Amino acid sequence: MSRKSSENQAFSLKIISWYKANPRELPWRGTTDPYKIWLSEIILQQTRVAQGLPYYYAFSETYPTVKDLALAPESEVLRLWQGLGYYSRARNLHSCAKFIWYELGGIFPNTYSELLKLKGVGSYTAAAISSFAFGEVKAVVDGNVFRVLARYFGIDTDIASGKAKIEFETLANKLIPNENPGEYNQAIMDFGARLCVPKNPDCPKCPLKETCFAYQKNLVKDLPVKINKTKVKERNLHYYVIRCGENWVWKKRKSGDIWEGLHDFPHSEGEPAPYLGISEEKPRLIPKKYRHILSHQRLNASFSELEIPLEKHQELSKWCENEGYLLVAENEIEYLAKPKLIVNFLTDQGI
Repeated sequence: MSRKSSENQAFSLKIISWYKANPRELPWRGTTDPYKIWLSEIILQQTRVAQGLPYYYAFSETYPTVKDLALAPESEVLRLWQGLGYYSRARNLHSCAKFIWYELGGIFPNTYSELLKLKGVGSYTAAAISSFAFGEVKAVVDGNVFRVLARYFGIDTDIASGKAKIEFETLANKLIPNENPGEYNQAIMDFGARLCVPKNPDCPKCPLKETCFAYQKNLVKDLPVKINKTKVKERNLHYYVIRCGENWVWKKRKSGDIWEGLHDFPHSEGEPAPYLGISEEKPRLIPKKYRHILSHQRLNASFSELEIPLEKHQELSKWCENEGYLLVAENEIEYLAKPKLIVNFLTDQGI
């Protein structure tokens, strides 16, 4: 559904007017520091503001500059990220900080095209940084913007398709004003996050309702169109909590599977093993089961515990070395970066 440029301008002005009348105080608003903007955008990818806000405060206080983040050990970065999920974001964040510090002299690229070259920075994040920090006229297109544009303009292209990315970015860049592009980008994202929400939007209060295609045609529930083709894999994990006095056996996860670089316990997939190589005693099953949902996997987890006598500590230490496990004192566990599933288990155990 085509619109004249004057109508596009009216759309943008109404979005900005709504934004100014409904301000939301966020710590990264009003800053032109590309580091703080980048940090907030990476944290908020696939994360609600309410959930991401404590992490933003923690990271910006612990690592106030890109140099501080670049010089930090990866294990500390992952531990601070613990519970936020999608840990590849944290690894890319750290890798990118090191690249900016060591290769670019600590200076952030100041254009969309150069920002796109950074690890973990896609078109949305590059547009956000370039417009918020440097005033570049480049439109952001995230899930919120997809939804607003699809409803207002009546676009039924599957937003999960490659075609949609081009179509929506082209339209978004026609709508963004040359003056204060960063403010407009903030406005349309907020508009989608707070008013034009996925379910039960408050359309009667919307300043765009008179010219909104979806509202006028009673298609708000039908737009945007997203055909989910992702297959979700079901996995059954059985963990072995092996202790010897105040020492616990841990495993650092490697690449090629979920939670790379994080720590969990030795485990088997499928049925629990009746015995482990370190003891003839059968591990004791813990009754409570755990379920954890990732983007492409559903994890069903159970736990067994095995207590190794203190006199076998040296034997256990040798076994861990051979198996590639870590023997960690209980008072050091909090310093390990762990997935949320393991954190939940430890909380239930009073650890």
